[in-house]
Amino acid sequence: MSTATENSQARGVAASFGRVGVLYGGRSAEREVSVMSGTGVHKALVGAGVDAHLFDTGARTLAELAAEKFDRVFIALHGRYGEDGTIQGALELLGIPYTGSGPLASALAMDKVMAKRIWLHEGLSTPAYAVLGAGADPAAVQARLGLPLIVKPPHEGSSIGVVKVERAEDLRSAVEQAAAFEDTVLAEQFVAGRELTVAILGQGESAHALPVIEVVAPEGKYDYQNKYFTDVTRYLCPAELPQATTRAVQQLAVAAYRTLGCEGWGRADVMLDAAGRPYLLEINTSPGMTGHSLVPMAAAAAGMDYPQLCIEILKGARCKVSAARPS
Repeated sequence: MSTATENSQARGVAASFGRVGVLYGGRSAEREVSVMSGTGVHKALVGAGVDAHLFDTGARTLAELAAEKFDRVFIALHGRYGEDGTIQGALELLGIPYTGSGPLASALAMDKVMAKRIWLHEGLSTPAYAVLGAGADPAAVQARLGLPLIVKPPHEGSSIGVVKVERAEDLRSAVEQAAAFEDTVLAEQFVAGRELTVAILGQGESAHALPVIEVVAPEGKYDYQNKYFTDVTRYLCPAELPQATTRAVQQLAVAAYRTLGCEGWGRADVMLDAAGRPYLLEINTSPGMTGHSLVPMAAAAAGMDYPQLCIEILKGARCKVSAARPS
């Protein structure tokens, strides 16, 4: 096929998307990252010939979104009001096709406690945990889970509010730190080992994993700063793992994704213990698309550049809730 023919086909695909909105910014604690993601996606789509327009859901209203008459939208929002099913529900009501998972899957994946309950029910491995509400006794949690353990707010991403507790005397302050973000706090058994992440594309039986990435952060601190604003974290892609381990990690990630009903794209974070057993930490249904982000990195290892990835995700945009029809 000639280059001219390929370019013509690419322009035809870009035109078929119509007027595209890139939803970014938002009102969550991850707004800064979302601005970077959305800006990158918008630039890539425009460069590919798509009629794409940025729309900041943190600064503009749903009425303004409806007035834009977008034919479909690319969700580049992270965290609350963008990754938790709320914007997805609004888009269903407005009848605007959108990328990624639907309202229910988004809400389940965003709620780390509910996700863990479902995974455990389905026999998928995830660290033991406890939920701490108002008045909970941190000492009882320590007795149950041991030390070290991880304390985090169940509805935040990008490692916001996450604390590793190694000493009993630090547990209460860690719980208070996480509780600054929401009323309940998730305490999770710490799994020592290798930190892995698996990007996933597609839906249902067609969902498939991209190459596994190993994250090697300084002193094991893959926090907000080291995720997005430094170059000291190393990423090994594909991760240097035995073939059987790679398959097991990918299969677990895809199973976790399918079990929650995710679609379009996502990313599963996994810990691999010293015995080579993988444990699910969480599923991100609208992962980062910044210069430091992991889904573009995995896609590149699979032979798909950043603009191609954006186009592939955009192709899957659709409304997920079928309208009830009177008989």
